Amino acid sequence: MPLEPNQIGTTTDKAMQLVDSGIICRAQPNSPYATCTHPTIAVLSNGRVLVAFRHGSTKDSDDESVEIVETRDNGQTWSKLPFTAPTMVNGKRGTAHSCHITEIEPNHLLGAVMWVDRETYAGKPLFNAQTEGCLPMAIVLSDSHDGGATWSTSRMVPMPPEIGPPSLTSAIMKLPDGTLAMSIETNKAYDDRSQWFQRTVILHSTDGGKNWGPPITASRDATGRIFYWDQRTQMTREGGIVAFLWTYDSTVNTYLNIHRNVSPDGGKCWTGVEDLGFADQAGHPAILPCGSVVLPYVDRFNSRRILARSAPGPAAAFDPDSEVVIYSHALTDSRRSQSSVTAALAEMGLWSYGLPYADALPGGDVMVVYYAGSNEAMDLRWANLRMPRSE
Repeated sequence: MPLEPNQIGTTTDKAMQLVDSGIICRAQPNSPYATCTHPTIAVLSNGRVLVAFRHGSTKDSDDESVEIVETRDNGQTWSKLPFTAPTMVNGKRGTAHSCHITEIEPNHLLGAVMWVDRETYAGKPLFNAQTEGCLPMAIVLSDSHDGGATWSTSRMVPMPPEIGPPSLTSAIMKLPDGTLAMSIETNKAYDDRSQWFQRTVILHSTDGGKNWGPPITASRDATGRIFYWDQRTQMTREGGIVAFLWTYDSTVNTYLNIHRNVSPDGGKCWTGVEDLGFADQAGHPAILPCGSVVLPYVDRFNSRRILARSAPGPAAAFDPDSEVVIYSHALTDSRRSQSSVTAALAEMGLWSYGLPYADALPGGDVMVVYYAGSNEAMDLRWANLRMPRSE
């Protein structure tokens, strides 16, 4: 499939190469497929590549849902899997806002949906502009034991009250000993006007996701000044976890550089957040068999691009010379500084490109999925990256 002109940029000997790209789902304006966003990837042990994504008439709509598609030829063709997103949870009507898939064993898939209650505050937006709170949410799981052809009845993950509405921003990880680790971002209740002390946590399950232990804090600013949004986690080759964070300073109302946090023991202990020196919103990383990390990210306020950089390991520095341009946007979507946290949250609904999510393909390339377009029509897209050859 031909590359788009705005995806071709200058490269160095150390740079990754964009070798192929295309569209998974083309937006259909004025329909429930007008905005196709929140893509996630699961590369299965048999080589199949599953992509789950959200679609709706707008980026925050009562008609939103999620679906799963697959490719067996690294993106050249796509087909839809028979997945039905949950709508009724605990007697409330709601919508599926995102979906992540984890391969537990060959043919055994675990689907994790972030569900939004659309009944309790009917007609209200996802974020409350007056309080910084958000609509009630839940994490809902279901299993497939036939590679995604059929799925079990959904079950909700109980959350401690202090978590608030839970945001799921990465796939559940299966650690080497079989324990499952789930990354959750805390939120405030919709009408809560108290100060927001946001944090990210890890929950563990030792029985395949039926029961979950207490949340373990991964990142937090005790003063409530710094927010660590959209924690993107990936398991390392050694069984640890590396997390990349979209970081916001609520005192000066400015997005900061991407931060990284590393856990050597599967999410129980953390090294502490580290400024990576480049901005601004991290995507989900891919970790190659050699241990190298490929991090896609969005730079909205300088170059207005989706890019990727590589590092030789989860805790190593990212080489600027490795950078490759995945997508260039023609228009400025926003400013680096905002008047308040609520303004920053509200602005997220206006952005028309972003949320890159990467995973390693069997042949050694990396696939990145993301959304891009206009405020009226956002396509779901893919791009394949190739690491430079070793000298």
